[in-house]
Amino acid sequence: MKAHEIDYTIYGEEMQYVAIELDPQEVVVAEAGSFMMMDHGIQMETIFGDGSASQSNGILGKLLSAGKRVLTGESLFMTAYQNQHSEKRKVCFASPYPGKIIPIDLQHYNGKFICQKDAFLCAAKGVAVGIEFSRKLGRGLFGGEGFIMQKLEGDGMAFVHAGGTLARRDLGPGEILKVDTGCIVGFTQEVDYDIEFIGGIKNSLFGGEGLFFATLRGPGTVYIQSLPFSRLADRIIASAPKAGGSSREEGSLLGGFGNLLDGDNRF
Repeated sequence: MKAHEIDYTIYGEEMQYVAIELDPQEVVVAEAGSFMMMDHGIQMETIFGDGSASQSNGILGKLLSAGKRVLTGESLFMTAYQNQHSEKRKVCFASPYPGKIIPIDLQHYNGKFICQKDAFLCAAKGVAVGIEFSRKLGRGLFGGEGFIMQKLEGDGMAFVHAGGTLARRDLGPGEILKVDTGCIVGFTQEVDYDIEFIGGIKNSLFGGEGLFFATLRGPGTVYIQSLPFSRLADRIIASAPKAGGSSREEGSLLGGFGNLLDGDNRF
């Protein structure tokens, strides 16, 4: 099944959204909760799995497709948006946290792109959202993403999102890039991905960067994010006021009086 050909525009800087223009009868599929707005004439339909070719293989194909999504930590269901109007119509999807939306034309990556489990945002109908098992024990146990990552397959457009600022690196043959495991957004299928121990007692115990980092060996293209959502969530949780305890606010050393000075007034 050839994926639908869609046109798109990405808006914004730090809180981006993508507007996808659909010709009559064209369809885009998206993760639940990513919808922002749409023109009149677009019909929404909840589908079981990813809406790819496997959906036509009966109930077994649908169950396999949905099961893959469960393994990658996603919902059993996705939402399909079809333009049922006689003219072009637009539907928009927003990134779930501050960062960048990355357009991935799978035709330019030999029909396959590997990404972290929660990176997928939306795609043209016909793009399959599957699972990529790690064949290396160390990578599965210590890679931050476990044994399973997502793979996007097909010949259409897909969109993934990254936290913070995005860096793209095009690695030459044999070129190695060492990355924090949580900062990887995705990479092309030619890239060899493994886990390396940081080494050194002081680095391991007091470095504060974990025990392992990822090594990415070219050739291929790698996308890196500066602010993984897990890191952002950890900082928010660490700074949140504890029940019956103190908080790590700007004026916390001064107690409640400090809150008056820093403008954080709660009544």
